Amino acid sequence: MLKWTMKSVAENRKAFHDYFIDETYEAGISLLGTEVKSIREGKANLKDSYVIIKDGEAFLLNCHISPYSHGNITNHDPLRTRKLLLKKQEIDRLRGKLIQKGYTLMPTKMYFKGPYVKIEIGLARGKKLFDKREALKEKEANRQIERALKRAQ
Repeated sequence: MLKWTMKSVAENRKAFHDYFIDETYEAGISLLGTEVKSIREGKANLKDSYVIIKDGEAFLLNCHISPYSHGNITNHDPLRTRKLLLKKQEIDRLRGKLIQKGYTLMPTKMYFKGPYVKIEIGLARGKKLFDKREALKEKEANRQIERALKRAQ
């Protein structure tokens, strides 16, 4: 049995700031060779990307993967639509939840699992402004507690 090591490449921190992530799913992603090489260099950005389900398939839109630095004229388009590899049962479950008001699919993390590029997508609900303020207050309170514990030791 092989043990895969996970190496994180890109995270979407904005998704955690703007949304409540209720569930997460791991999906494979259909990529070109130069895209994989560019991701290995750490040149991927998930900031404004999102996932749609269309015709029973999931697609990642607006994910920026920079062209490979040593590529030639056959380099890829940085913002092309990429197909996500999910089981039909998972796609059907996600489609059912997306019908509910206020849910969307956001990619939260891109990483290597062994030789494969994986994307973690989250089923997300939008935060209101007061939710964001509350989260910041809670984060600051936790920081102060950590500082106080550190000084006490």
